[in-house]
Amino acid sequence: MMPLALADTGEENIIKKIGGSPEVKAHLENLGFVVGGAVTVITSLAGNVIVNVKETRVAISEEMARRIMV
Repeated sequence: MMPLALADTGEENIIKKIGGSPEVKAHLENLGFVVGGAVTVITSLAGNVIVNVKETRVAISEEMARRIMV
């Protein structure tokens, strides 16, 4: 298991765990990040990550990407 921030670009990963406070978890779930869901890193720029999750592109900060374990 590793944080999404360290995942390879273009490789599909399965979300295994989401960390953080209940508010952070709820926010990430609203964006489509759910345990068991697939996520693909499109690009990583200055720590920020653009990912494909549930057929939608979402930009998240490095801090958020470190809370998502794949």
